[in-house]
Order: sequence, then C-alpha cells, then structure tokens
Amino acid sequence: MFSDSAFLALFLVGLLGGTHCVGMCGGIVGALSLGAPARWSMHLAYNAGRIISYATAGAIAGALGAASLLLDGQAPVRLILYLLANLMLVALGLYLLGVSRALAFSERAGQKLWRHIQPLTRRFLPARTLAQAFPLGLLWGWLPCGLVYGALATALSAGSAERGALMMLSFGLGTLPNLLLAGILLARLNEFVRLPAVRIFSGALVLGFGLYGLLGVMRLLGWV
Repeated sequence: MFSDSAFLALFLVGLLGGTHCVGMCGGIVGALSLGAPARWSMHLAYNAGRIISYATAGAIAGALGAASLLLDGQAPVRLILYLLANLMLVALGLYLLGVSRALAFSERAGQKLWRHIQPLTRRFLPARTLAQAFPLGLLWGWLPCGLVYGALATALSAGSAERGALMMLSFGLGTLPNLLLAGILLARLNEFVRLPAVRIFSGALVLGFGLYGLLGVMRLLGWV
C-alpha cells in the first residue's frame, strides 16, 4: 500500500536522527566500551538485538495494518492508514529540519510499556559478554522514542508483516552508524549530520515524501 520511497525515507530518518539516537542510547553504548576487550563484537551484538526489536515491532505494525484491511468498508481504513503514515513522515521531516518537538507527543505514549521492560535490562548490566549485550539490545529496542514511533506509524501502512519488518529494518540500519561508532568516530560523524545543508536536504526530502503522499490522499478524496 505504501510506496517504496518509504524505505529510503526511514533510512534517512534513522541516519540523520543520529544525535537523538545517541542521546537516548548513548549511555548504554558507552558502557559497552568500558572493560570489554571485544568491543566491536559487543556493539554489534547490542545493535543487532536493538534492530531485531525494531523489525519485530514493524512486523506487528504491518500485520495490524493488514488485518484492519479485512474489515468491512476497508477503503476508509486504508485511507486513514495512508493518511497517518504520511502525516508521520511530515513530522519526521520537520524533526530533521530542526522542529525538535514534532514527535515529543508520541514518546509519552510509550512510557507505560517501558516501565515494565526497563527493570529487565538490569539483569544484563553491566554487559561484559555477548550473551549480555544481545538481550540488552533486544530490550533497549523498546525504549520510548519519537523517531521509532514515527517510523512504526509508517509501517502500519506497509500492507503486510514482512514489509512492516523491512521498513523498520531500513530505519534500524540508518541508526546503526551513529550508535556503532559512538565514542570512536562519533565526533566526526556528528559534524557531518549536523551540517545545515545535510539536515535541510534530508529533512526536505522526507518532508517531500510525506507531502506527496498527502497530495495522493487529497486526490483520492477528490479535493484536487
């Protein structure tokens, strides 16, 4: 149901939203570098777990979206999902352009779930082995995050669990460079993603995807 441009859009959101990602997960990522001789493998294990959780959430969102289309009068449901997905792309684009509060409302919605998950993370801290880093990443992937929720709202319109998972996989891979290189090459990478031209181009591109989708909704409604 959703165009393939969403994959690129979500990858860019993950990549250019790196400062936000490091702010949310930077403490855990930094802790993985302390006293761990196999540093790269620890980071890879943690991030693999985190991205798997994103893909799992995307599969759930995609399946829920697909199931809703089985209801009577699916055309309005399809339209609502498509509208929601493109509104969230607009919000994600505005975030990349510097409107930092564009997604704040969504993070409050996930606090209740995180209160149940967060205590489980203590079992794996401090993470000194791969067997601790991987499940820590699985759990940390459910941390309330406006970027993640915006991407998930887009995955609702994927049309299937598989496409929903792939959409969130694209987003997760976009976040990987910032978190994998945190504390190593992060300063240089942050300099790049903070360049006004880079953020304006990427934000405008994601915003354009969302606005183009909203134009499609208006055409379906006969407004244009």
